[in-house]
Amino acid sequence: MYIAECGLDGNFSKGEVVPFGPIELSPSAGVLNYGQGLFEGLKAYRKTDGAILLFRPEENASRMRDGAERMCMPAPTVEQFVDAIKQTVLANKRWVPPTGKGSLYIRPLLMGSGAVLGLAPAPEYTFMIFVSPVGNYFKEGLAPINLIIEDNFHRAAPGGTGGVKTIGNYASVLKAQRIAKEKGYSDVLYLDAVNNKYLEEVSSCNIFVVKGNVISTPAIKGTILPGITRKSIVEVAQRKGFKVEERLVSVDDLLEADEVFCTGTAVVVSPVGCITYLGKRVEYGNQGVGVVSQQLYTSLTSLQMGHVEDCMGWTVELNQ
Repeated sequence: MYIAECGLDGNFSKGEVVPFGPIELSPSAGVLNYGQGLFEGLKAYRKTDGAILLFRPEENASRMRDGAERMCMPAPTVEQFVDAIKQTVLANKRWVPPTGKGSLYIRPLLMGSGAVLGLAPAPEYTFMIFVSPVGNYFKEGLAPINLIIEDNFHRAAPGGTGGVKTIGNYASVLKAQRIAKEKGYSDVLYLDAVNNKYLEEVSSCNIFVVKGNVISTPAIKGTILPGITRKSIVEVAQRKGFKVEERLVSVDDLLEADEVFCTGTAVVVSPVGCITYLGKRVEYGNQGVGVVSQQLYTSLTSLQMGHVEDCMGWTVELNQ
């Protein structure tokens, strides 16, 4: 794993790759007491020729910097972030699965590691990265998932931190997610906290609805995460001739859609087979993988794994 430290001057030290293991924190560390922390997620893929590709790491770096500003934290530069990712992946290259067999998930963390008892930004910060080989996020794989719309709990509110990848956002969805999974659902789809009728996102991925040649997704307005896979799918879909709308998407839009899918680093593209809302179950495409979902999944994963030419300039090949 990779570790770099930052003191009161706001500049991160030259980090180093060290063996994976426990870290030492003060009981009064800012991250432990006040949740002053962010994380990112990205993947490394193995090409058929054995080369290793990263997918848009500079986007994760920029998003971490945006989140750090919101959480009153210093952050590594884009160059420092990307270089640290490269070092960590190369040190763990034996764990990158063969092409088509999975990927190496990369977890960067930025946290207030310095001791602070009163409510204030921590005096010191730690930037670290660890990795793990992974398969599919949902047990269904590319098979359609089963969602329930949550109308009681809310993930975020205007003016809050829903638009940054802070650690507290994820702890707060665990209860609703657990209840949903106990009832047999794959995950929860959240509504906006003001009107309780507009789509926000699933616990850890963005949502898209398809109607004819139009693909709609909730606009980025501070309450949902600006997903990197979301951004990529928007661009891929537009290049394929779809009209993409980033707007307020209502529950009615969702229930009347031809097709629904989720996007995220972990899931890439995950088709939705059915959605339950207030006891009403709506199915899409005979609960099979939709044509649009399949098309976008194939296009994006082929690019990520180096199966097609990267005409978008999104992948970074590592020098081994």
